[in-house]
Amino acid sequence: MNNKEFKTAFDYLVSEKEIEPSVITEAMSNAFLAAYKRHTGEDADIKTEINPENGIIRVWRRMTVVEELVNPDAEYTLEEAQEYKADAQIGDVIETEVDTEDFGRVAISVAKQVVLQKIREAERNNVMNEFREKEDEMMIGFLAMEDNKNYYVDLGKARGILPKNELIPGETLKMGDSVKVYIVKVEETPKGPSIKLSRKHYGFVKRLFEMEIPEFSEGVLLMHGVAREAGVRSKVAISSTNPNVDAIGSCIGEKGRRIANIISVLNGEKVDLILYNDDPEIFIANSLNPAKNLNVSIMDEKNKEALVITDDENLSLAIGKKGINIKLASKLTRYKLNIKTLEAINEEINK
Repeated sequence: MNNKEFKTAFDYLVSEKEIEPSVITEAMSNAFLAAYKRHTGEDADIKTEINPENGIIRVWRRMTVVEELVNPDAEYTLEEAQEYKADAQIGDVIETEVDTEDFGRVAISVAKQVVLQKIREAERNNVMNEFREKEDEMMIGFLAMEDNKNYYVDLGKARGILPKNELIPGETLKMGDSVKVYIVKVEETPKGPSIKLSRKHYGFVKRLFEMEIPEFSEGVLLMHGVAREAGVRSKVAISSTNPNVDAIGSCIGEKGRRIANIISVLNGEKVDLILYNDDPEIFIANSLNPAKNLNVSIMDEKNKEALVITDDENLSLAIGKKGINIKLASKLTRYKLNIKTLEAINEEINK
């Protein structure tokens, strides 16, 4: 590798691969040390000077002057040292520049392998650091591959794993499709980051709202929780920090466009917008939407249990199909909800 080739390779790695210059120079230094030792068979002390501005690489063999010789490949006795430097003293280091052309093709091949390994390690570290910060966030990628169990999503510098059981029930994806994904977990492996993705996770709905509705990032709207049964229904608890801004109306948007966009991404999944309230009884009543005219009493604050009294007309709405509505309301409010009609309570009292 001549000076011009090295300079070109160095600039490419820094600009295109985003490798730190210090990583490249350290890798090259280690490579020339390995190449020299491979070529000479010596356990020598080698110093490398690399100038990234002009691509010049210089290598020195360093010999330390010692009283008693232990490693003749890296040490001189005082008598030996004084043949090179008349005033040499114990502890001095005598440097002799080495002609790198003498290393030969095999040695340079070893050097290149060391450099490539260091570059791969640096690339993996760069990707890991970037994606570690994206855990619990949403990204847009492209479906690149699939097997029996997973889709593999191209996220730019890495591919994420989207298990097919983490899709929204009923949806179909095609190779090459652009797809929004929620990053559940990022783990480091010997081959680089393992990025686990989902479209089924409740966090997917949370980030989707934040992407579609700018008032959340502006701090005008607050999100207090999401409960989700993917493909069926989600409940999103929201509030407004501005008394002049209607939280639910802002999420619905003009002519229902905002909520329609969200529902479209969710493959038609129903979304209940729940107005949050610091009073748990009011919040619980709101969470059981679309049921109305509910009377809520906190029965056990410590164990988070509440009684919901409803009429016959709203009982089925509060419970929901297969109990989904009350299940999600319980998750959202973090209360165990017991729901009864007034007639049922009176019957229990009169027994």
